[in-house]
Amino acid sequence: MLPKNKQLDGINILVTRPIQQSVLLAEGIRAIGGNPILLPVLEIIDVKDLNPLKNLIDRLDEFDWAIFVSPNAVNKAMQLISKQRILPFQLRFAAVGKGSADALKHYGINKVLVPVEHFDSEALLQQEQLQNMAGKRVVIFRGNGGRELLGDTLMQRGAFLEYAECYQRRRPDVDTTSLITAWSQGEIHAVIITSSEGLHNLFDIIGKLGQQLLKSTPVFTVHERIARTAKELGLGKIVKATSAGDEGLLESLRAYFQVTGKQYNL
Repeated sequence: MLPKNKQLDGINILVTRPIQQSVLLAEGIRAIGGNPILLPVLEIIDVKDLNPLKNLIDRLDEFDWAIFVSPNAVNKAMQLISKQRILPFQLRFAAVGKGSADALKHYGINKVLVPVEHFDSEALLQQEQLQNMAGKRVVIFRGNGGRELLGDTLMQRGAFLEYAECYQRRRPDVDTTSLITAWSQGEIHAVIITSSEGLHNLFDIIGKLGQQLLKSTPVFTVHERIARTAKELGLGKIVKATSAGDEGLLESLRAYFQVTGKQYNL
């Protein structure tokens, strides 16, 4: 068996997360010998008009629940809230994933409803505390657009819902010429995808040659929904982590390249 800190020695891994969310995952890859190559396929920017968000923050006393869909939502919203007001005593907090819950802890919010295993809207909706929502007022902090499943389901359960858009996502304009050259020479050994939107953006960014290379490169994800999107796009090597979060991705990378490592002179 490879030494723990050498399990990905010689492996170049394309990390497609927004740059703000890539740091810890990249550190984890380096810790086990891999080489992370950062290609953010989603860019996180401020909303053009903050007044609607600020007005909603003024009305936080009206809400029973505040739900955050991503660490970006936490950081963008809480920075404003911290400057603007004290959090209402009765407000309860929920997060779609562990990363968002951890981000809330940085702002002193330690009691957060978060799924235990799968970190997505479906898993959060299964939590007992969100079953009977009749008459409850809920605000969901998120980026522009996004999935409606969480909000729609809570409204079906009787909640009064408002969205607070606290950042925007957009596809960055990047030159991938050198990346495609390296990829064509067999120097990209794996790709990490953490959102369906990001996968679609990557598909557009890398062009036809890149798409063909992607279809024959192992793609790692933690979500079944993203795995389905990958299949629809014709990707042939999809590796779904058995556990959620960065730990699940790192473990999947270790397990995969322990088996296939001879191909890469490991």
